[in-house]
Amino acid sequence: MGTKVLTHNVQRLEGQIDIPGDKSISHRSVMFGAIANGKTTVTNFLKGEDCLSTISCFQKLGVKIEETGDSLVIEGKGWDHLTEPSSVLNVGNSGTTIRLMLGLLSGRPMHTTFIGDDSIGKRPMKRVITPLREMGAILDGRNNGDYTPLSLRGGGLRPISYQLPIASAQVKSSIILAALQAKGTTTIVEPAQTRDHTERMIRQFGGHIETDNLTITISGPQTLKGTQVNVPGDISSAAFFLVAGAIVEEGKILLRNVGLNPTRTGIIDVLNKMGAKMTIHPNKDEEFEPVGDITIEPSHLTGTVIEGDLIPRLIDEVPIIALLATQANGKTIIKDAEELKVKETNRIDTVVNELLKLGADITATDDGMIINGPTKLHGSVVSSHGDHRIGMMLAVASLICTGELTLEEADAIAVSYPNFFSDLSQLIN
Repeated sequence: MGTKVLTHNVQRLEGQIDIPGDKSISHRSVMFGAIANGKTTVTNFLKGEDCLSTISCFQKLGVKIEETGDSLVIEGKGWDHLTEPSSVLNVGNSGTTIRLMLGLLSGRPMHTTFIGDDSIGKRPMKRVITPLREMGAILDGRNNGDYTPLSLRGGGLRPISYQLPIASAQVKSSIILAALQAKGTTTIVEPAQTRDHTERMIRQFGGHIETDNLTITISGPQTLKGTQVNVPGDISSAAFFLVAGAIVEEGKILLRNVGLNPTRTGIIDVLNKMGAKMTIHPNKDEEFEPVGDITIEPSHLTGTVIEGDLIPRLIDEVPIIALLATQANGKTIIKDAEELKVKETNRIDTVVNELLKLGADITATDDGMIINGPTKLHGSVVSSHGDHRIGMMLAVASLICTGELTLEEADAIAVSYPNFFSDLSQLIN
């Protein structure tokens, strides 16, 4: 993967950015469009590598998907028109693709085999496999189905009542997609609320699902109908610019069309707790996913504790929050974040090790990290380790580093934000 030498040490960030489409919603728009009856049009679709993997998998299942500009047109013909693929389904680096598709295809009477890249080969799948087997799917893979390659023979699902052992939107969504095909009522109980894009999208496609605090109830089988999906900007991508705007000395950044789903706005809560100078302008016209514009300015930040129910609402933002904490006054403690160990990398150890190279005062713990600030950072040779969010975090760190920062495996950023570096350079005055 490519290496980038970044020598910003920037004094000022100024300008406006349209945040690219939300990765989670982009994935789901393809999946729901494929199983719905009729045409689905998706605007502001994220053409990152992960989402393109989802498109490729559904094209192998016989779904017609056409790209025009930043829009997609999906010709859905319902569940029964998915056809058994003649080759394996390669999900690339996308955990969302494989985990949700396992649920979606568990109800189809066909055989499929899933593979991915080296990172996917290390990510645990048993958390999804266990409830799907309970519903009647036949699944096998390495270590009794915990790792890829995974083989699935679906069809004839039964409803279940399932208590999620971990707070995971991917596991929840996989069970929901299976439950849409099972005859009867499935109940899922979460230990803490996770992102609810799947639940919202079911309603958008004309389906029915009930939520009561942490309990989700869904009856099947259901048929869905094609619709228009306008993908909001990804708050997980916006987070990098929110932190950049808060820690650089001068300027003001406006981020447009950012998703403000309350199950995803943990980063907003953390910035507010730490004293960031930030303003949110909601758009009241969006029916299914709340959206708005956010302005951020240089801020005097104070350390805080990030834990408990807040963690599932910012799990993807922890790397950039760790950088934010290096510039805050006092101690920041991040805990209850064990889930970071099974992301694209072990994000706890990787974030800590890379920020240590830059001079941060940061220590790894079993379930998070402790950061003391503020600390002046200096350039070094660092790596994304193939993890897009760590790559972007280190690129933002270069803005405040003295000296040259060399970022290895910078290409990993294309997974979720192909135009990240051009958008960043736009703001540097």
